[in-house]
Amino acid sequence: MQISDQNELADSGLVALKIGDTATALVCFERLVAEERVPFYCSCLAFCVARERGDYKRAISLCKEAVKQEPKNSQHFLFLGRIHLLAGERKDAVRIFRMGLRHERRVDILRELERLGTRKQPVLPFLRRENPVNRMLGKVMKKIGVR
Repeated sequence: MQISDQNELADSGLVALKIGDTATALVCFERLVAEERVPFYCSCLAFCVARERGDYKRAISLCKEAVKQEPKNSQHFLFLGRIHLLAGERKDAVRIFRMGLRHERRVDILRELERLGTRKQPVLPFLRRENPVNRMLGKVMKKIGVR
């Protein structure tokens, strides 16, 4: 594939990704990654694989490969966090988004974290959040308007 073809394919994939057409983006990035394993293309492909095929294991593996090659690129952390969200792993997603923010303050990552919201500290921090005492006290405190 010639460089101009690669650029056109990458542009098409990015436009498709931006408008939410992950099926088209998947085709573009699969062809690009087959030619050359550029970390950014791997991240984009990983997100598309997770969204279109539900293959979270492969998607996470692809994205981690990109992070390994470019550990300071927060774009990879954004895609990896979104993949974890798609997989229903909210806690891991939040952790990964925060790791990405350590490298670069991206508006996209901040929006994702804001959309997810933050939880308040447990009433009794020395007990686990799931502890029945913490749960009951939290509900009571919320009901009386203290929290």
